[in-house]
Amino acid sequence: MENIVFPQGFLWGAATAAFQVEGATDVDGRTDSIWDEFCRQPGKVVGGDCGEPAADHYRRFEQDVAMMADLGLKAYRFSIAWPRVRPDGGKVNQAGLDFYKRLVDSLLAHDIAPWPTLYHWDLPQKLEEVGGWANRDTAFRFADYAAATVEALGDRVSTWTTMNEPWCSAFLGYAGGIHAPGRTEPEAAVAAVHHLLLAHGLATDTIRSAQPDAKVGITLNMYPIIPVNPDDPGDIDVARRLDGLQQRIFLDPLLRGEYPADIVEDLEPFGFSAHVKPGDLDIISAPLDMLGVNYYTEHYVSSTPDGDAGPSPWVGVQHASFPPRDAPITDMGWEVRPDGLTTVLLRVHNDYPRLPLYITENGAAFRDDFSGTGAIDDVDRTGFIASHLRAAHTAIEAGVDLRGYFCWSLLDNFEWAEGYAKRFGIVHVDYDTQIRTPKMSARWYSRVAKDNALVAVS
Repeated sequence: MENIVFPQGFLWGAATAAFQVEGATDVDGRTDSIWDEFCRQPGKVVGGDCGEPAADHYRRFEQDVAMMADLGLKAYRFSIAWPRVRPDGGKVNQAGLDFYKRLVDSLLAHDIAPWPTLYHWDLPQKLEEVGGWANRDTAFRFADYAAATVEALGDRVSTWTTMNEPWCSAFLGYAGGIHAPGRTEPEAAVAAVHHLLLAHGLATDTIRSAQPDAKVGITLNMYPIIPVNPDDPGDIDVARRLDGLQQRIFLDPLLRGEYPADIVEDLEPFGFSAHVKPGDLDIISAPLDMLGVNYYTEHYVSSTPDGDAGPSPWVGVQHASFPPRDAPITDMGWEVRPDGLTTVLLRVHNDYPRLPLYITENGAAFRDDFSGTGAIDDVDRTGFIASHLRAAHTAIEAGVDLRGYFCWSLLDNFEWAEGYAKRFGIVHVDYDTQIRTPKMSARWYSRVAKDNALVAVS
């Protein structure tokens, strides 16, 4: 392992998202997001708890930034809360912007690069009430929000991510109903796909107009999608459709300027093409400076229903199944499949125009093991990150232009529909006292970041 050295200048960081860590949901002018409203609906979130106080990052960011510096991290990927900056999707709220100014200033003072994401799922609830991402106008309201944010932070921030995982926003939120806003409307979901991409393109133009030297990208969640029986035509077709809805429907317009023809045909019963206006794809396909890849596991799919999958979030596909194989399982029930990370990185590298890639999320939820000394020896999480860094390095050796890695997550946090029941953090958060305790994974990752190389797990 001591021979696994990463390229000079490789960026080591950690990631969070505003609604998952900030808390302070009703202070300094912030108004409700779709997640605030979703959490109030009975049965939607494990435990019924919401984003307050989460990890109280809004009030404790100075402490958290100092901890990042102690760990030797060189970048912090965080998201900016749209409901803080333009509450209800309306006028600019200076108090909300001032928080992010303080956060960015603190990061820079500690020699940590700020990597803000403009949208990590917290759409202002007032915009949802007039259609949300199914409404084309939301894309233009997002560009307005981007303009205000870049105007305030552009002198401090050089790298911007427009969107995090638009697949989740569109399909989990508007088709599967298992994320906010909790809708199960296939027509709305396919409209949301296009409008999220249009919002990305509009925001990209907005950022570059205000800050010509800025680097702009988007983050997609990617998975190898593998048919259970590679000789079964039904399994092969389900894998094709799911790959199209999970990956190609985003990668192709972003990097090729067109939607995949087979998926457009599949989605015609849901009115997809009606949402694509002349000139939209030119906006969406504006050149990217980088692409963020979020990776957690593989999808293993079949045309035969397994009886337990429930409603499919993939529009028009009702028989996706995820049978367990001979692999370790995380606390989320996801298989540990590090080789899949190499696969998705090579796919982007080989199948699309070349551009710099960053792993913007990778990590695992496991139950923390408290030793008698108070240390948290999260061996499983540490091993998970180590195995995926080896997979990332394999991709680099194969020619992939991979330039950085952000572990998910810096802090234990609100894990969306799972509430506070799952812990992804390399730093433990006691939600009663808000005491932070770096876990074994944090101490190990700190050594990796400082050495720019894998080190033995001990």
